[in-house]
Amino acid sequence: MKFKIKNTIKIISCILFLLCVPIIVNVVIHNLSAQTFAGGSKKMPIYCVDTKEKRVAISFDSCSDPDYTGEILDILDKYNVKADFFLVGYYVDKHPDMVKEIQKRGHEIGNHSNKHPDMAYSSKEKIVGDISACDTKIMNVTGEMPKLFRFPSGSYNDNAIAAAESTNHLCIQWDVDSIDWKEKGLDIEYNRIVTKTKPGSILLFHNNAKYTPKNLPRIIEKLKSEGYTFVKISDLLYKDNYKLDISGKQIKNY
Repeated sequence: MKFKIKNTIKIISCILFLLCVPIIVNVVIHNLSAQTFAGGSKKMPIYCVDTKEKRVAISFDSCSDPDYTGEILDILDKYNVKADFFLVGYYVDKHPDMVKEIQKRGHEIGNHSNKHPDMAYSSKEKIVGDISACDTKIMNVTGEMPKLFRFPSGSYNDNAIAAAESTNHLCIQWDVDSIDWKEKGLDIEYNRIVTKTKPGSILLFHNNAKYTPKNLPRIIEKLKSEGYTFVKISDLLYKDNYKLDISGKQIKNY
């Protein structure tokens, strides 16, 4: 009789354990997901800002020829728009006068690395050295140290972000990509921008893409007609008391 009771207890215990396994697994998965995606173990650059105000930032990655920066600056002046230019070190070497012109016209200059390496495959020491070299070049031309940094080709990992942040830069990506560097067509690039832009967006263009100078006027006119205003990235961002969600969106803590 005692043997049967013991066996019955064992069977009941096994059944209860099996019933609890899915619950335990779900709890573990939930906790891991929360840690990974809610700003726990995974680092993120800033992609955009959570806001109801219809403010957006235009940014240009400037790294090679042909160089349409002069034409782009004239267009921005025409529409009284300030933007951000993320400069690679060798662009600063080759076009110091244009770098001065960007600053003179009131735009924000960011660091886009010195030699445009893939920082997801670089050591912390190499990343810090590369960013510092570009900082020095920009500083020598403008007299100002960049506060913002953008990863070459948008490629990063936790190590790269930690390295970049150690150089006192905010890491900035984008949430609306014109893909102008692919040069697939005027209307394709235009439609990508105007359909994807939302309050708090950071838009990505390049200074050497042939359709960008043609598209900028109608993109600016279209977004202005929808009530958008254009600001520099530093003026778009929350300065403190914020968190980043899993998409890299800056969300204000209230």
